Amino acid sequence: MNIRMVLLASAAAFAASTPVLAADAIVAAEPEPVEYVRVCDAYGTGYFYIPGTETCLKIEGYIRFQVNVGDQPGGDNDSDWDAVTRGQVQFTAKSDTEYGPLTGVIVMQFNADNATDQEAILDSAYLDIAGFRAGLFYSWWDDGLSGETDDIGSVVTLHNSMRYQYESGTFYAGLSVDELEDGVYKADEEANNVGVAFGVGGTAGAFSYQVTGGWDFDNEDGAIRAMGTVDIGPGTLGLAGVYSSGPNSYYSSAEWAIAAEYAIKATDKLKITPAVQYYGNYFGGGKAVPDDFDGLGDAWKVGLTVDYQIVDNFYAKASVQYLDPDDGDDSTTGYFRLQRSF
Repeated sequence: MNIRMVLLASAAAFAASTPVLAADAIVAAEPEPVEYVRVCDAYGTGYFYIPGTETCLKIEGYIRFQVNVGDQPGGDNDSDWDAVTRGQVQFTAKSDTEYGPLTGVIVMQFNADNATDQEAILDSAYLDIAGFRAGLFYSWWDDGLSGETDDIGSVVTLHNSMRYQYESGTFYAGLSVDELEDGVYKADEEANNVGVAFGVGGTAGAFSYQVTGGWDFDNEDGAIRAMGTVDIGPGTLGLAGVYSSGPNSYYSSAEWAIAAEYAIKATDKLKITPAVQYYGNYFGGGKAVPDDFDGLGDAWKVGLTVDYQIVDNFYAKASVQYLDPDDGDDSTTGYFRLQRSF
C-alpha cells in the first residue's frame, strides 16, 4: 500500500468517527409593527390621529398671490402697483376630555413683498375648551360683510385675549378681555391698555345677525356695531351700522358709519358684490387719533368686488374701491388676487 492510499484511508476513518454537528438555525428578527396614520372623523373632515396618541390633527392653509393698485400701495416706493405673496399654514389639534373637546390652534403666516422684504408672523395661537379660549386670536371686531368695501372693524383685531363664548346650534354669546397694546392712542400717549368686548349673533332661517361692542379703558371710549344679512332674490343683502363714542381701539375710523352691499350669485362660480358706505365725522386710518371726532367732515365710499371659483380650492378675486372724504383727496384703490387653499 503506497503512501497515497494510507492517507486516504486515514482521512476516511477520521470522518467516520467524527460526529456531525448541525449548523445553528437562522432565526429572522420579527419586524417592528408599523402604525399607519388613522383617519379621525370625530371632528369633521381632514383630521388624522397623531401616531401613538388619541389626539386628532388637521393641517390646512393657503397660498395667495396679490397685486395691489392705488396711491403707493407698497408704502415706501413711487409705484402705483405692488405685488405680494403669502403662505399660511394652520395646525388644529383636538382631543376628548371630560369637559368636552380640547382644541389647540397654531397659525403661521409668511409674507413676501419681494425676495428680501419678507416677514414670518404668528397669526394665531390659542387653546379652547368648554367655551373658554385664551391666547392670540382675532376678536369679533374682525368680522365684516362679505365684500371688501365696508370699513366697520378695528385698526388691529388680533389680540392676546381671554374669552368665554356660549354656543348653541343657531346662537352664540360671549365676553372677552383684550390686551390692546397695539391699539390706537391719543397724542403724547402710547398704546398700552386693556379692553372688554362682547359678541352676540346667530341665524334664523335665511337671516343672520351679529351685535358686537367694546370698551377701551385707556381711551375711555367704546363702540358698538350691528350687522345682518338676508337672502333675497339671486343674492344676499348685507347691512351694517357702527357708532363710536370717541376714537378707541375697537373703532376709530369715524364717529358713526352705515354700510350696505348686495352679493349677487350670478352663477355657481361667480359672485358680484357692489357696496357702499357712508361715514359721519370721518377720521380715517392710523393708530394716532384725535381726542374726539368734533369738527371732522364726512366721507363716502363705493366699491365692487368680484369672486370667481376657478376650480375646487382655487379662486380669483378682484376688488376696486373709491373713497371721497370731505377733508381730504379722493382716492381709488384695488387689488387682484389668486388663492389656492388646502
